[in-house]
Amino acid sequence: MFTGIIENTARVLSSEASGKNKILWLSSPLTPELKIDQSLAHNGVCLTVDGLNTAENAYRITAVEETLLKTNLNHWMPGDTINLERAMQMNGRMDGHIVQGHVDQVATCTQIHDQNGSTVFTFSLGNGYCPLIIEKGSIALNGISLTIFNVGENTFSVAIIPYTMEHTNMHQLKTGSVVNIEFDLIGKYIHRIHRA
Repeated sequence: MFTGIIENTARVLSSEASGKNKILWLSSPLTPELKIDQSLAHNGVCLTVDGLNTAENAYRITAVEETLLKTNLNHWMPGDTINLERAMQMNGRMDGHIVQGHVDQVATCTQIHDQNGSTVFTFSLGNGYCPLIIEKGSIALNGISLTIFNVGENTFSVAIIPYTMEHTNMHQLKTGSVVNIEFDLIGKYIHRIHRA
């Protein structure tokens, strides 16, 4: 379980196929604190640390086919910056919202506007999930807990403050970039109940 408050970033060192899986090595300032079997959200994708190379300040993750089909992980290349969040501790404040690290789908960035102090990103997504997008609702984009506004038929916007731009990989997005989306957990349950 996560909160969508990005703790640090990692740099992709290598990426290789292993059957239908993908194995990645990454490096981060958090690497010395990681343990094998630890859950870590990467751009909002909950993945397990399955290898450590402390001499190289590197750790390994493996993404299975289901993860590769539903996330932007296939786009990750050596040198890319990835948002990181370690699992939530139950003895502190929850500054974002409940994030499981289970990506629902991807969205495409369609517009980026500088608002003289903040940056507004607009995204488009498939119609199947549009009922889960509500004004002032929560969403996790690449693992970042954000507030939705300007909801359209299959579009929505988020505003990014300078701190978030500097400390996450949002500054690397451009028109056409693909991001991971996890919709609000409570909204998903309510939507399911109303459809039943």
